[in-house]
Amino acid sequence: MEAVTQTTPPVERQIVTDISRRAAMVAPALVLIGAIGWGVHGALSVLAGLAIVLVNYAMSAAILSRSDKWSPAAVMSAVMVGFVVRMAIVLAAITVAGHLSWITKWPFGITIVATHLGLLVWEAKYLSISLAFPALKPRGDV
Repeated sequence: MEAVTQTTPPVERQIVTDISRRAAMVAPALVLIGAIGWGVHGALSVLAGLAIVLVNYAMSAAILSRSDKWSPAAVMSAVMVGFVVRMAIVLAAITVAGHLSWITKWPFGITIVATHLGLLVWEAKYLSISLAFPALKPRGDV
């Protein structure tokens, strides 16, 4: 009897790719707002904030994709520990950036908070549309 193996698509990678694509769509508008409100330093602060958010989401996807080979308890542990570590890294990045002369704190902070929440809600909207096929668009043959 032949063992049936079901391959799971790299959903985490697809989700972080979707989030990155959406961030690229809104980045010009956010950078423009930062530039209008705070000049060149505001635009650079927005870009730095976006970079922190995207790296955070990429690290989350990497942790999930690596831990899915273990037991469900190990996945939950990896997610919880990974969250604490990622938030510590974000806090460290914010602290370091706060001491840089080219970072303007208001656009930097607003960008980090707004894009974390906004991109997550935006992606959740698309995931909830096709809940049976997370991060995937159903094909005609399914």
